Amino acid sequence: MPKLKTHRGAEKRFKKTGTGKIKRNRANKSHMMTGKPAKRTRRLRTATIVDATQHRNISRLIPFV
Repeated sequence: MPKLKTHRGAEKRFKKTGTGKIKRNRANKSHMMTGKPAKRTRRLRTATIVDATQHRNISRLIPFV
């Protein structure tokens, strides 16, 4: 078996929680913020859990994180 390698881009974007879930930041917060309501920008600040449909794919990208 070849060595497993961590996907470097995914490692910078995702973290694993203590229970094994994968945490991610929300998109759409990099520019053009003046056109977005304050309620939306507050929501974009908080991290969230990766959806169950994507959990398997992302966990393969970050096997050692």
